[in-house]
Amino acid sequence: MNPIFLNSPSGQIHMKPMDEISGFQVRPGFYELNGAMAIPGGVNFTVHSTGAVSCELLLFHRAENTPYAAIPFPERYRIGDVYSMIVFGLDIKDFEYAYRLDGPYDKEKGLLFDKKNILLDIYAKAVTGQSVWGMPKKKDVFYKARVVQDNFDWGAEPFPQIPMEDLVIYEMHVRGFTKHESSGVSCPGTFSGIMEKIPYLKDLGITAVELMPIFEFDEMKDSRMVDGKQVVDYWGYNPVSFFAPNTSYAGKPEYNREGNELKTLIRALHDNGIECFLDVVFNHTAEGNEYGPCFSFKGFDNNVYYMLTPDGYYYNFSGCGNTMNCNHPVVQQLIVSALRYWASAYHVDGFRFDLASILGRNQDGSPMSSPPLLQQLAFDPVLKNVKLIAEAWDAGGLYQVGSFPSWNRWAEWNGRYRDDMRDYLKGGLELSKTAACRITGSADLYDPASRGSHASVNFLNCHDGFTLWDMYSYSQKHNEANGWCNLDGSDDNRSWNCGAEGDTSDEAVLGLRKKLARNAVTVLLMSRGTPMFLAGDEFLNTQYGNNNAYCQDNEISWLDWSFLEKNRDHFSYTKHMIAFRKAHDVIRKPSGVCSLDLPNIKVIPPDGSTHVLAVLYSGRNRTDTADDLVCLAVNVYWEPQTFLLPMISKSLKWKVEADTAGTYLKDHMPSSHEPPCLISSPQITLESRSVLVFTAAPA
Repeated sequence: MNPIFLNSPSGQIHMKPMDEISGFQVRPGFYELNGAMAIPGGVNFTVHSTGAVSCELLLFHRAENTPYAAIPFPERYRIGDVYSMIVFGLDIKDFEYAYRLDGPYDKEKGLLFDKKNILLDIYAKAVTGQSVWGMPKKKDVFYKARVVQDNFDWGAEPFPQIPMEDLVIYEMHVRGFTKHESSGVSCPGTFSGIMEKIPYLKDLGITAVELMPIFEFDEMKDSRMVDGKQVVDYWGYNPVSFFAPNTSYAGKPEYNREGNELKTLIRALHDNGIECFLDVVFNHTAEGNEYGPCFSFKGFDNNVYYMLTPDGYYYNFSGCGNTMNCNHPVVQQLIVSALRYWASAYHVDGFRFDLASILGRNQDGSPMSSPPLLQQLAFDPVLKNVKLIAEAWDAGGLYQVGSFPSWNRWAEWNGRYRDDMRDYLKGGLELSKTAACRITGSADLYDPASRGSHASVNFLNCHDGFTLWDMYSYSQKHNEANGWCNLDGSDDNRSWNCGAEGDTSDEAVLGLRKKLARNAVTVLLMSRGTPMFLAGDEFLNTQYGNNNAYCQDNEISWLDWSFLEKNRDHFSYTKHMIAFRKAHDVIRKPSGVCSLDLPNIKVIPPDGSTHVLAVLYSGRNRTDTADDLVCLAVNVYWEPQTFLLPMISKSLKWKVEADTAGTYLKDHMPSSHEPPCLISSPQITLESRSVLVFTAAPA
C-alpha cells in the first residue's frame, strides 16, 4: 500500500488506502468535492442521495457496457447523505464510470430507486454514450461519465468585462452557424468552426456571442421521420448533464480533456474583445415525465430534483415533461455549482437562463416573491462579474417581463420590446407612444433610477420565431416540415409579408422587405438597452417561414453563407449601424450634460401634421467631451411625411448618418467617396416606411 501525498494550505496530508474492496485499494474520500476528480495516485468519487440505502461505483473499459468492476461504498464511507471514496491505482484514461443505487420504490411518493438502473453522475464533467452527432444510442447503451483532466493553459487571456449597455449580442447555434457547405470552414458545425469565423464576427462589430445550449444533450432522443426526412432535437433544450459540454460539438474526440476545444474558442473570442455567453437550461432535463427514461436525476432522488404532484406525477411548467425543483436546497446548490464551474473553468462571461421564471417557483410550483436561488446567484462572489439574463417567462403562464426579481443584477430578454416594436414597425401607428417608450429604454418596465441602462435586452428576432427576413416575407408560419400539421410554433408572429407570401420575384415587394429590414436594424441599434440579434440576420438569412425550427438539422436552420454576398448591402448597413452605436455614448446610456442644456433623451411624438416619431439623444462624447447630438426619426406610415428637425445651435447643422429609403444617401449610409450630407433646412421628408438618423455637425 503505497501512500500518496497531497499539498494543502496547512502542509502535506499523508494519505494511504484503508480498505480493499473488489480488488481495489480504497479509503474515504473528500466529501465536499462533488463528482469525480483525479488526485495523485487515484480518483476521488463523491455522490449524494437523500433516499438511497446503498451506492455502488461501476467501472467500465472505454466504450464497453459491461462493468469490469463494481465497488460498493461501505456504510462507514457515508457521512449524512454523502458517499465518498478514493480508489487508488486508477488511470483516468483507462475507464468510464457510473453508479447503481438501491432504495425504496414508491411511485406515489416520488421514490424511483431501482438497483438495475445504471446512473450517470449528476456532477459528471464529460458524458459518453452519444458522442457522434446523428448516431442514435443503441438500446443497450447508457450514459457513463469520464474524469476530465483540467489543466488547460489560458495564458494571458484577457477578460473583456464589457458593460452590459455597451454590448451587442449575437445569438447563434453552434452547429447551424457553420454546418452549411457555404460556410467554408474546415471543421463545420463545431466550436472550431466558430473560431474560424472570429475575424468575420470582429469585422461585423458584435461584442458578445450567445451560444444556444451546449450542455450535453441527445439530439436523437425524439428522432422521427417526416416525409422521408429525419428530424431531431436540433436546438438542444433537453439537457442530460449540467456540467458537461456537448461532445458532438467538438471537431475531434477529446478523451479526458473534454471541453478543451470550447475553452480554446472562448480564449480566442476574448483575445478579440468578444465575450461568450451560454444559453443555460436548468428548468428541466431530458428524463421527461413518468414515461421518460431514468438515467440520472430520477434514480438519485426523483422527489428532490423534480417538482411532483401529490400523487407522484410531474409538474410541467417547462412544456418538456418535467420541471426541476430549483428552490430545493440540494438543487439550488447544484445549479450554483454548475454556474460557478462554467465561469471559473471555462471563463464564460454570462448566462441567459431559458424559461427563467421556473427558477422562481416554489417546490409546489407557486411563484415566490424573493426566490432564494435567484438571490444567491445575484450575490454569489464567483459570479460577481458574470452577466445574468433571464428569459422572464415559462410555459406554465408565468410572465415576468419587467417584474423579474433582479436585485439590480438580473437583466431580461425584453419580450415586450419584441412584440410592441414588431407591431409598430409594420405600420402600427397607434403604438407610437409605446414605441417611444421601448426605444428609450422601457422605463415603464425598468426604472432607470434604480435599474440604469443595463436591465433590458432588446431584440426583434431570436432562435424562437421568424428570422428578420422571414418577419417581412411571411404573414403565416410554415412549419409543415416539423411533422405536426403546422400546429406547432407561435401564431402570434406580428409579421407582414409585404404583399406576397414567401419567395417572390416582385422587385417592389423585395425592395420593401429590404427597407423594412433596414428599419428594424436601425431602430434596434438606436434603442437604449442592450441589442441582441440572431446570427444570419445581418445578411438576411431565411428559414423559409419556419418559426419553430427546433428539429430541423438541415438547410432550414443552417446559415446559408451565400446570402452574405447576395445581401452584402444589408451586411454593410448592419455593420455601419453597430459601429455608429459604439461611437455615440448618448444612445447607450446617460453621458453628461450637453452645453445646449438639452435633456439626455427627448421624445418628439407624432402630431396632427405628421406621423413621424423622433427621439433626440444629447450629452457629451466621452472621448473628447464634445457635445453629441443624435436624432432618430421613424416613419412607419405608408405615405411620405414631412418633419421639422429639432432646433439646435446656429453653428451646427444636422448630418444624415443613416437613410433606409435612400432619399439623402443613395447607399443608405455615408460614403467615403461622397461629401457629408448636411441638411440646410429644418424641414425634411421621410419617405413611406423609412427611418433616418442624424448627428449634429459644424455648419
